[in-house]
Amino acid sequence: MLFSEFIKFVPKIEKEKLLSTDAHAKMAPLERISFLKEANYIGKNPRKAAVLMLFYPKNGITHLALIVRNTYPGVHSSQIGFPGGKVELEDLDLQHTALRETHEEVGVHPEKVRIIKPFSEIYIPPSNFLVYPFMGISHEELQFIPDLDEVKRVLEFPLSLFLDDNTISKVKMTTSYATDIEVPAFMVEKYVVWGATAMMMSELKENIKNAII
Repeated sequence: MLFSEFIKFVPKIEKEKLLSTDAHAKMAPLERISFLKEANYIGKNPRKAAVLMLFYPKNGITHLALIVRNTYPGVHSSQIGFPGGKVELEDLDLQHTALRETHEEVGVHPEKVRIIKPFSEIYIPPSNFLVYPFMGISHEELQFIPDLDEVKRVLEFPLSLFLDDNTISKVKMTTSYATDIEVPAFMVEKYVVWGATAMMMSELKENIKNAII
């Protein structure tokens, strides 16, 4: 979709009702669906984090930015996600966290981004993080500068492919809680996007599709 067309739908996207766990469950591993609906993370005192789901034009076409994380000791090593990270003491709010972390990880200055709306938070059991996603847009073509300590590369995912149901597949994975299980995933280039990121993408996708119908 042309970016000039996409931005016409932004006011409708802003007003669309969030689908929360109903959308998350579509891309959740079977073992996590009941956990989602119970929201039983409250007593675990999870750490807070925020991520940015950033849309921008590339050659006039709307794209969504994802990152491939570097290999490091930890449960999210080498995974695909949105730029973002944990809340720091100096952050004014969760939105500030998402923008600051995006600047640090991929070099996009906060002044280039307009936050459209917050999306539903999602709990990540292996790392005990409660993640708050924000949708943002930049009206200019972006030159990403990945922080090579954290980010292997930036994936630029065209909106047309994101909204295409054919990019969703079932993949066998070994996770932190199960071996050789089948999970729903977005296929982005050669990468498998599953788990919390896929669940956030599911709500984002449903929100946009409902706005542009």
